[in-house]
Amino acid sequence: MSDGFNIAIGERTFINLDCILLDCNRIMIGDEVQFAPGVHIYTAPHPVDAKQRRSGVEYALPVTIGDGAWLGGGVIVCPGVTIGENTVVGAGSVVTRDLPANVVAVGNPCRVMRHL
Repeated sequence: MSDGFNIAIGERTFINLDCILLDCNRIMIGDEVQFAPGVHIYTAPHPVDAKQRRSGVEYALPVTIGDGAWLGGGVIVCPGVTIGENTVVGAGSVVTRDLPANVVAVGNPCRVMRHL
């Protein structure tokens, strides 16, 4: 696994062009993961409450992508999400909650469509 300051990328992982990894917290990407163009991973959420937001409070949540996962073009992964091993996330999906291993998930918000 190769490591950056807050990013760990497994062996034989492919990250295509125009991907953004916002690493305010740890981003762990497993072995043999595939990212299509334009995948975005965000670790920094913002408070929904306007008063809190205006106070300048900042925090971040880790993101984990399991071995063998495949994220289609334009997928957005939100803060604090874990995507399980071998899971396929369809193009344009917005992943707001954890996804289990070995499923196909699509949509906004992303939902499991079938098991592999």
